[in-house]
Amino acid sequence: MVFNEKEKTALATSVGADERQSVQNTNNIIPTTDEHFNDSGEIYEENLQEMFFRMSHPYYLHTVSMTELYQTPYKSRPPIIDGLLYGGAYILAGAPKIGKSFLVAQIAYHISTGKKLWDYDVHQGTVLYLALEDDYQRIQSRMFMMYGVEDSSNLYFATAANKIGNGLDEQLEFFINEHPDTKLIIIDTMQKIREVGGEAYSYASDYEIIGRLKQFADKHCICILIVHHTRKQPAGDTFEMISGTTGLLGCADGSLLMQKKKRTALEATIDVVGRDQQDQILYLSKDPNTQIWNLDKTETELHKEPPDPTLEAVARLVTSEQPEWTGSPSELAEALNTGMAANALTKYLNVKCGRLTDEYNIVYENKAKHSGRRVTLTYTTK
Repeated sequence: MVFNEKEKTALATSVGADERQSVQNTNNIIPTTDEHFNDSGEIYEENLQEMFFRMSHPYYLHTVSMTELYQTPYKSRPPIIDGLLYGGAYILAGAPKIGKSFLVAQIAYHISTGKKLWDYDVHQGTVLYLALEDDYQRIQSRMFMMYGVEDSSNLYFATAANKIGNGLDEQLEFFINEHPDTKLIIIDTMQKIREVGGEAYSYASDYEIIGRLKQFADKHCICILIVHHTRKQPAGDTFEMISGTTGLLGCADGSLLMQKKKRTALEATIDVVGRDQQDQILYLSKDPNTQIWNLDKTETELHKEPPDPTLEAVARLVTSEQPEWTGSPSELAEALNTGMAANALTKYLNVKCGRLTDEYNIVYENKAKHSGRRVTLTYTTK
């Protein structure tokens, strides 16, 4: 395959949802299937040359075959609150003054302390709450009303921040570098970080705002929860009540729509939709003394995955007492003794590696070496 000199230019930049949503567990630039290795373990030079020529073509489109897809382990989106919030960008929308800020403060406190939120398990980590419509005295009074003197050293507040695309990205990056265990960033409200301009409410502008925050969240495997307002007029689809264009909902990984029948009511509902969790409706009631929201019931029971025999076998092989195993796919198939062929087993674990980490605390790696593929399983307490 031959390209002229003009075609051997730098790769054209392209963007797409997959680039943000998929986080690879390996960083192999060179193809790693066995057919690309000769008997001495070296990559065929002509195949490598042809690959770089193809990639340098101005119209090269990066694709992944189904076979390559199954041969690559990907990290799943980390759960922040099991069944409710995962890594990515989420919108919490509701009418003004119905209790959204108390709700996100409650979410922030529970994640920073690791205490269960209602019936949901929480993954503890640092939380940054950009309370951009408040001052520190009001935040102090709110948190004291809710939790008394039970404070949290992992919950940080800020009352001022730069605009999106004009310094906010760098501020968040700086905070993450200082607090690498960050799990959640709350932005209250979106309007406070939106750049002022004529295109403020266009579909493209809305999509870009959420897209930039989503890209940041995906890069750092965290959740960004953006507080936003709803329109006054009713809509056929309840989520069409979110103020702005459909670009907000279209780009976000999930949305929580908070509603009350009357502004003075102590009861509220939250409709939850998302790419990584089950759609559900939460029925909440507020304690008038503490302003804490309590869960009364849910519309549907959360679906729980049944035990996986293959992952259970891996969990018996790698434990806190035997925290690491390494070997070839054939050796792994023999050690697990599930009746699954080595090739099928590694494909299965490539797909299930996220669940293996989330539920069994086992990190799975499948890498090509000169001597052949090596699988490493490591038990972790994180």
